[in-house]
Amino acid sequence: MRSNSFVVEILQKKMFAAKKSGVQTPQLKMFTRMRVPHTGKRAWLNAQMHKLGLAVLVLLITGSSFAFAAEAPTHSQDTMHRIADMFDPKSKPAEMIHDVSLVTLAICGIIFVIVTGMLAYVVIKFRRRPDDDGQEPPQVYGSRNIELAWTVIPILITIVLAFITTRTIGEIQDADMPESAINIRVVGHQWWWEVHYTDVNGENSYVTTANEVHVPVSSRDPEKRVPTHLLLQSADVIHSFWVPQLAGKTDVVPNRMNKMWLEPYTTGTFFGNCAEYCGTQHANMMLRVIVETPEEFAAWVANQKAPIAPPVTPQQIEGHRLFYANSCVSCHKLDGTVAEGVFGPDLTKMMTRQTLGAGVAPMDEASLRSWVKDPQVLKAACLMPNMQLLDSEVDAIVAYLLTLK
Repeated sequence: MRSNSFVVEILQKKMFAAKKSGVQTPQLKMFTRMRVPHTGKRAWLNAQMHKLGLAVLVLLITGSSFAFAAEAPTHSQDTMHRIADMFDPKSKPAEMIHDVSLVTLAICGIIFVIVTGMLAYVVIKFRRRPDDDGQEPPQVYGSRNIELAWTVIPILITIVLAFITTRTIGEIQDADMPESAINIRVVGHQWWWEVHYTDVNGENSYVTTANEVHVPVSSRDPEKRVPTHLLLQSADVIHSFWVPQLAGKTDVVPNRMNKMWLEPYTTGTFFGNCAEYCGTQHANMMLRVIVETPEEFAAWVANQKAPIAPPVTPQQIEGHRLFYANSCVSCHKLDGTVAEGVFGPDLTKMMTRQTLGAGVAPMDEASLRSWVKDPQVLKAACLMPNMQLLDSEVDAIVAYLLTLK
């Protein structure tokens, strides 16, 4: 009885939250139409069956329905495309690669069915039978027809696949970028991404950030296209830039400038990572592409360009002093200040980012405190050392960094 009452109480609270949000799912409508059982022996039995049914519905409702009862995203970046599924393309280059992959899979699937079917036929048709005399059957050697078949047909299939793939690669690489394109220079480091918003030549950076690429959503209307052109460089070893739902992999090679482009048609946050082993923390060299509406993107750029607010509280002022007194300024940059470091991420608007350490932790106060105290805890072998700061110094620096937004 007590557990049943607990289930009913949970459902009632969930239903209230769903009604408050204005979302009604089929399961919730079923729940609201159910009658509360009356008193009496028969009614008591009906009540138990009623509660048992509700207990079964709890799995459906809490597991799926109340996901819709949650508060709707207020910003495009709140929509997370957490499964980086290349078979669910959300960008023009990814769609082109997807089309080729479907043709390739179809051809390979037909070959698999034919070969497997013939193998199954031979195994069943020519299996050993009870009346088998044990003698070897006649052998066929040097059949010109068979040898031509298994040589010419695979060659033709390979040529067809090569032509299709080559044509798609050429269309992607040689695509013309309109004047409306956003130009971004991405530099791979061990183990994070440096992102510069630049002119068409990759120079004159007007916004610098790290580990997140903000881009505006494009349109399928040729007159309203807003693609994003990426120039890829490496500061140390070979990396590879890959966001599966938006484009294919492109290597990031030292002393070489590679190019790629994105043209997403859906807003939200898309997940990617380095796809070339680059050292100890290769698996934690993650990145996010945040596709926003044109208005949201313009607001983000304006905020990134705006000067950082000065520290206000005594603790923030002390953190500001410690930030410049220690070697933080040797590696990190803050626009409009004497901090001009180039070895670590630009921290000018760091609190506007979703994650810390290229995706190893959420960008919140607890993670930031752990990182400042000892970065090796969250990301072993990263190039930022433990500065041996006192707890009071850590608190002060964290208080100052929290103002960088």
